[in-house]
Amino acid sequence: VQLQASGGGLVQAGGSLRLSCAASGPTFSRRYTVAWFRQAPGKEREFVAGIRWRDGFTAYGDSVKGRFITSRDSARNTLYLQMNTLKSEYTAVYYCGALRDAIVSSIQSPSLYQYWGQGTLVTVSS
Repeated sequence: VQLQASGGGLVQAGGSLRLSCAASGPTFSRRYTVAWFRQAPGKEREFVAGIRWRDGFTAYGDSVKGRFITSRDSARNTLYLQMNTLKSEYTAVYYCGALRDAIVSSIQSPSLYQYWGQGTLVTVSS
């Protein structure tokens, strides 16, 4: 499975940005969960949001609930992250990951993900 993240950039606090993660490869299937994580300098990788492809189950990290929206285009195998009302503390590299046969309790654990994209940098200026 290959993951290609895009859409990062520089945005002012209070602004919006949309990230995309395109999944590809012959083994990618509905068995996978695709999710966004972020990692700021000196911090651990943090779960942001994800969708389990087989049933559309959607999860959000507590820090982004009500502020970010994740969605998917199943025909394009693409996951999106609409980020609204951005704050400077959201500055980080945003990664997308893929986890096969995820159960609900495993979706937020980065150590369980088998595949990762290259990351896209989001910088929020205050």
